Amino acid sequence: MTQPKEERVLIIDFGSQVTQLIARRVRESGVYCEIIPYNRVDAALDDFAPKAIILSGGPASVIKAGTPRIPDRVFACGAPVLGICYGQQAMCAQLGGQVEAGNEREFGRAELEVTGGSALFEGVWAKGARRQVWMSHGDRVISLPPGFRAVGVSANAPFAAIADEARRFYGVQFHPEVAHTPDGAKLLRNFTHKIAGCTGGWSMASFRETEIAKVRAQVGKGRVICGLSGGVDSSVVAVLLHEAIGAQLTCVFVDTGLMREGEAEQVVRLFRDHYNIHLVHREAEELFLSRLAGVSDPEQKRRIIGAAFIDVFEEEAGKLGGADFLAQGTLYPDVIESVSVAGGPSVTIKSHHNVGGLPERMRMKLVEPLRELFKDEVRALGRELGLPEAFTGRHPFPGPGLAIRVPGEITGEKLAILRRADAIYIEEIRKAGLYDEIWQAFAVLLPVRTVGVMGDERTYEHVCALRAVTSTDGMTADSFPFSHQFLSAVATRIINEVRGVNRVVYDVTSKPPGTIEWE
Repeated sequence: MTQPKEERVLIIDFGSQVTQLIARRVRESGVYCEIIPYNRVDAALDDFAPKAIILSGGPASVIKAGTPRIPDRVFACGAPVLGICYGQQAMCAQLGGQVEAGNEREFGRAELEVTGGSALFEGVWAKGARRQVWMSHGDRVISLPPGFRAVGVSANAPFAAIADEARRFYGVQFHPEVAHTPDGAKLLRNFTHKIAGCTGGWSMASFRETEIAKVRAQVGKGRVICGLSGGVDSSVVAVLLHEAIGAQLTCVFVDTGLMREGEAEQVVRLFRDHYNIHLVHREAEELFLSRLAGVSDPEQKRRIIGAAFIDVFEEEAGKLGGADFLAQGTLYPDVIESVSVAGGPSVTIKSHHNVGGLPERMRMKLVEPLRELFKDEVRALGRELGLPEAFTGRHPFPGPGLAIRVPGEITGEKLAILRRADAIYIEEIRKAGLYDEIWQAFAVLLPVRTVGVMGDERTYEHVCALRAVTSTDGMTADSFPFSHQFLSAVATRIINEVRGVNRVVYDVTSKPPGTIEWE
């Protein structure tokens, strides 16, 4: 753990699609927290010793038998508790209140009327105030447990906010963690700082210092091989490890032939020349494309690419005389999803990462220094370590690379077409000063051809799709509102300069919580 015990907050997950946002808001206020599935709480309480506990929302109904319940130890451990949506309903049902299926559901924006003062609202909402909140519930609390009082009401939730100040138990039917509740982050901060007494001293500087010490303790005098892809995650891992263990680190950059234009050269230049890190540049395009030949299924592509990476790492480690550890850029969302309430194995979440561990045949142990961080926190750590903005500010790029930007069978010809179209697209975004406003942008070569007339000649060529999304966390995404003039200019350049493309389309699909990759 990276935070003193008295500063830890435990978030109990009941399956909400936005549980990770609770953790994001808490960490943004300088308090370290972790998410634990509801069925693993007992072990976590022994190890974690939380200063506060937050109960997430979830899709189940408290009034149905067999649905998730809050372990009794949560209410007996002495820590303040905040229940959100399902968490509030479960808390009320288990402490002596009553929950029923509402006649009218309440989804989306709603108006909350503050009916009483509370430490949760202190300095944010006064009694009598009416404020926008985000609701997502069918069931509702209709009677409170002993010791609770109502402090907020909405049109369809008579107990939209409740408080038991003596025991420091609180509940809200709305979701303070989402941006659609404008003051939600302030309410969460009140809970962690004013009610629980957290000081908010967790930062990237403290994380850097602690994690370097942890790496040194874990590795000792062992040798570490790091798979360097050139993306934000692996780049930050490489620099952090270099600072921690120096010459004990060897980075292996596998040029799969699935990278964007010019990225391989940039990676080699930065890490070999600037940082003077021992870097093995393995050109493996032929290996990867041969294994991917004839494969169309995107999940199979991921598995093939992941297996090929492992094979290359093993081979390069052998050439180096062996390595004791393999470092990789597993992030906290990977870890959360791999032990989610649904219980799905990690391979179905990100099959190009080894979240669940390495194959048994490998005798290396994993080093995963970023496994407690979210994506934006990794960027902040990269800046703390002095990585150039060209790397820390780079849009996310999936491990399988262009393999999942070419739906259907992959060929060298298709990759060459896509690589050039993608480069033009990103170049124009940068020229327009829009790159930093966009979370992720990329081109896709669709598995269809279309008839077109270019000049006096009929063509039968590929359709190129462009995508750009805005996001604060990589969990949800909205399409970026490019102007018609911008899209027209980009399409003209691609059609004129990229032989093999005669039509360009823009994808305006928004994504609910989940992956924002194309395939």
